[in-house]
Amino acid sequence: MRKSARLVWAWDFSPALSGADGTRLLQLLTALQQVTALGEAARATDMSYRAAWGLLRRCGAALGAPLVIMERGRGSRLAALGEELVQLDSATRLALASAQEPWQQRMNRLLEPLSSPELARLRLIASHDLALGDWFARARFPGIDLRWRGSEEALAGLGRDECDIAGFHLPELWTPAQAAGWLGRWLRPRTHATLPLMRRRQGLIVAAGNPHRVGSLADVSRLGLNLVNRQRGSGTRNLLDELIAANGLRAERIPGYRHEEFTHEAVAATVASRQADIGFGIEAAAARYSLGFVPLVWERYGLALAPGIATSAGGARLLRALQGAAMRRRLAAMPGYGLIPARAPGPWEEFLD
Repeated sequence: MRKSARLVWAWDFSPALSGADGTRLLQLLTALQQVTALGEAARATDMSYRAAWGLLRRCGAALGAPLVIMERGRGSRLAALGEELVQLDSATRLALASAQEPWQQRMNRLLEPLSSPELARLRLIASHDLALGDWFARARFPGIDLRWRGSEEALAGLGRDECDIAGFHLPELWTPAQAAGWLGRWLRPRTHATLPLMRRRQGLIVAAGNPHRVGSLADVSRLGLNLVNRQRGSGTRNLLDELIAANGLRAERIPGYRHEEFTHEAVAATVASRQADIGFGIEAAAARYSLGFVPLVWERYGLALAPGIATSAGGARLLRALQGAAMRRRLAAMPGYGLIPARAPGPWEEFLD
């Protein structure tokens, strides 16, 4: 909705009415100039018939002359004083219009950015991340509709125009060609841009002290340890499946492989509560629950942007903040994160460059 303001003024006859509300007299008289029924004029000014008649009677008595003439069968019409008041009011408004216009324009220019499409609420669907979640919780960044989903669901939502920004991650061990091939399933060349925000480390979340002496996925399978997994469609689930295949393992032979949680924190909490022996997730989640961690792979977390978002006022402001000092301090303080030099959004084929 467009936000604007209108400079409004009105004659106030209250002093002549011993404190009664006289700010609506001219509204009522102006309405009566257009119609002949007092009831209709009262409705036009959002007044009851009784209130309208009482206002006219009190004002006429206070001013010493009738404002309205009421004749049986002929309705109501303005008396001479009523006509003069309406004419004076109209002439005054016309004269003041040119004087107040510059001030009204200045007020509307002040309000205009608040209603600009560029500052409409940004729709963000993102793969879950602790640093990003903490930043949004503390920064209270305005104008963001944030939903946590898997990387694939986020990118698919961007491709279907269900969001303006999609948060996703992919392994740094991929080649640029692999990354471009994967992103190309949802993003269009020369249409969508991407921006890497940070590096983070994924691996095995284990009990404090790593009592099972786990050092690899092969150990998890060999020891028959109970796993807690991320949901299908999440980037972390896809990464685990890739690592399982690369190690020549079979997912169905890992107990708990089908036990799914929807955030890294939920995976860590499951291990901490001893409902699972092993989880797969980010190092920061393990540290948050004072658990052990076996690093396996670094990955890059970033954003994919709908056309025009990076240069819009709201989008540009968000991207500056996400690459700003507060976010970088948070990443430096959390285990398992690495910094990426700030840069402008670019072609998604260059995400890993």
